Amino acid sequence: MESSLALRLVPDDLWELVEPLLPRFEGRWQGGGTAPIEDRAVFTAVVYVLTSGCAWRHLPAEFGVSVPTAHRRFQAWTRAGVWPRLHRKILDLHGAAGQVDWSSVIVDAASLRAKKGELTGPNPVDRGKPGSKIHVLTDADGLPLVVAVSTANLHDSGAFVPLVASIPAIRSRRGPRRRRPDKLRADKAYDQPELRRFLRRRGIAVRIARRGVDSVERLGRYRWKVERTLAWLGGYRRLTVRYERNGRNFLGFLCLAAAITCWKKLPHST
Repeated sequence: MESSLALRLVPDDLWELVEPLLPRFEGRWQGGGTAPIEDRAVFTAVVYVLTSGCAWRHLPAEFGVSVPTAHRRFQAWTRAGVWPRLHRKILDLHGAAGQVDWSSVIVDAASLRAKKGELTGPNPVDRGKPGSKIHVLTDADGLPLVVAVSTANLHDSGAFVPLVASIPAIRSRRGPRRRRPDKLRADKAYDQPELRRFLRRRGIAVRIARRGVDSVERLGRYRWKVERTLAWLGGYRRLTVRYERNGRNFLGFLCLAAAITCWKKLPHST
């Protein structure tokens, strides 16, 4: 029987979306061995680590999952690309319901401290301490469409082209899938001629703040929505300080956080 904590972390409607995406367990051809731990219990443990920020070794016993099992399976699911596929699946639900606002997309980034590992670098806003940077692209209402991780010393504009190029083709209420927004909004860090040309070639109207021209007040009219999204992602405590030395594992947590954030915005989620 599921505990109340487990059900709060992974309700039935979320699990129905996750389960088909997980790799199937294959028993040994010679038989025998130990029965596998249920995938739902392991996924619940992963969500607990993401939301609470606890170390793997501090997993509550009520989940019935050993630390090595939870950690290994999280890594296996990350390598299999489960989290980006879950994110896109939930975005498709938003798109089919007409809840993706393509009138514009908004780009921003945030830095965080990190231990040694891949995709870390000296943070220029934290006295050169090791850090990483989270990049996010949202729709006009702040729904995260694309997330990425880089070193903290990468300029925000360095991730701009990959973010825009990675906008997924999302289902529409009517007609074909869509991936091109009407406009793109960004702050002055992205005010570079080559980025403006890149958007125009793709038929996307440019709404990037110009240095020495646009005021701070004007920026805040739209930028607060992507800042709110970064705050939502920062609510997952595993993302406030990066403990994963493997950059792919940290990106996996970030993709899972984006997927759950989108799932919470579905009309039927509780």
